[in-house]
Amino acid sequence: MKALQYRAVGQEPEVVELETPEPGPGQVRLKVTAAGACHSDSFVMSLPEEAAAGYHLPLTLGHEGAGIVDKLGDGVIGVSVGEAVAVYGPWGCGYCYNCAQGKENYCENAAALGIQPPGLGAPGAMAEYLIVDNARHLVPLGDLDPVQNVALTDAGLTPYHAIKYAIDRLAPGSTAVVIGAGGLGHVAIQILRAITSARVIALDVSEQKLELAREVGAHHVFASDATAADNVRSVAPHGVDAVFDFVVIQPTIDLGQAILGSEGRQLLVGVGAGSAKVGVVSGNPYESSIMAPYWGSRSELFEVLELARNGSVTVETEVFSLDDAPEAYRRLHDGTLRGRAVVVP
Repeated sequence: MKALQYRAVGQEPEVVELETPEPGPGQVRLKVTAAGACHSDSFVMSLPEEAAAGYHLPLTLGHEGAGIVDKLGDGVIGVSVGEAVAVYGPWGCGYCYNCAQGKENYCENAAALGIQPPGLGAPGAMAEYLIVDNARHLVPLGDLDPVQNVALTDAGLTPYHAIKYAIDRLAPGSTAVVIGAGGLGHVAIQILRAITSARVIALDVSEQKLELAREVGAHHVFASDATAADNVRSVAPHGVDAVFDFVVIQPTIDLGQAILGSEGRQLLVGVGAGSAKVGVVSGNPYESSIMAPYWGSRSELFEVLELARNGSVTVETEVFSLDDAPEAYRRLHDGTLRGRAVVVP
């Protein structure tokens, strides 16, 4: 089968030929119908050799996946050959307290057991076939188009999970800010409009992405530059109730803190890093909080797909063949994708 692999540190991913995998006991093989390209992949491919070793190169990329159940390993129940499914990516042990709640993104044992998500350690979905370790990691797609909706397994699930953390602050009259209106941000805007009453402000350095933010429902859009804080304060003079940062670099962390209001939530969703002031004497608003959520729960993926099914959320996609997948990552790296890149084997 063909697969897109990251094979050597510092090199671009390449399309290779591999043996078609066979499912072992309890496993499911999918014939892949769509796979999404994500900034998390670019993050992995930017790591130095010592850090990249934990991802077991060569690595077949793709942690956003959808497919048709093609073959079942011994003992598999709950899915049938021919069924259209999406893959829940943050795999866990299935037995700890968090996993028992469907929060495998916060599995207590995954690291110790060497369990890694597809495309982020385990072989991923940018291939003609994918082995899924357990049927519980498959969510029915039904009549949803896999190409248009595969990105919801991360680009929808991750912002949805973050927004639910702040849902108590997003009552009528509230204001939410989305920093970064790209692959995850433009979905976050739609989710905010669908499940909250908040006024939504989008910030980005790209006019193209700000235009996308307008199209998907942002009430206000501003350039993410030195004027951004003043522009946001002109709309929300007492500060905003939630900031969803899909970039997470020092300037966006500082911007989030500058616009946050009392009891506000600052959610660091992107894969960048920086430092933030905390504490009563830090100058931050009283009872404001900062947190870094990760991916989402299995039950939340069901909910996100329902939002797609009822037309509340759509993903702006650019489609690439598997042979052209390296170009998708070049475009992702250069920031020239308008929404999300989807690879179709």
